[in-house]
Amino acid sequence: MKYEWINRHIHYDGSQLSSHWIRHNTGIQGDAIIAFMGSCDVEPARMVDVEDIEKGHIIRARKMLHFIVEIFRVSILEAVLAQRLLVAITAEILQSFMPGLHRDGDDLFVNEGKLSVSIATVSPVSGLIHLGLNIDAKGAPVTAATLPARPEPRQLADKIAQRFCREYVSAVEACTKVRWVS
Repeated sequence: MKYEWINRHIHYDGSQLSSHWIRHNTGIQGDAIIAFMGSCDVEPARMVDVEDIEKGHIIRARKMLHFIVEIFRVSILEAVLAQRLLVAITAEILQSFMPGLHRDGDDLFVNEGKLSVSIATVSPVSGLIHLGLNIDAKGAPVTAATLPARPEPRQLADKIAQRFCREYVSAVEACTKVRWVS
């Protein structure tokens, strides 16, 4: 698992949740997590969550800290479990300086305000994850919470992504040190 920070603003519109988007934009081949800042506005045609589409929900915020993960050779269940791991790591890190933060599945809240958007899906070749954390929630369709000014988004992204990489690599290594049972 490799990590890279993209040091330019990218408007997240859902098209980034596609096979090899990370490779085409960073050159990283294989399992990876990347982070960047940018606005968010996902049109219904690009939404992945069928329940959100059916309810007419919109996904929008003026500025977010975004994570995209691509993991090859995984099922939808494995992609969702990796998503939950990423969100749980994020919650663990944020709880130390954001009182009232709690996780409900793949969502993060600060008291009643929604801090995150997240989805996991699969393509024919990989599992794909998006996690967005509100920096400026203007335009959000729900009561929203935002990240504090400190730590800066880049520092926060590095900490979250590096921890996710360590957990992922450790889990892959754990798979290689067990024997089968009958």
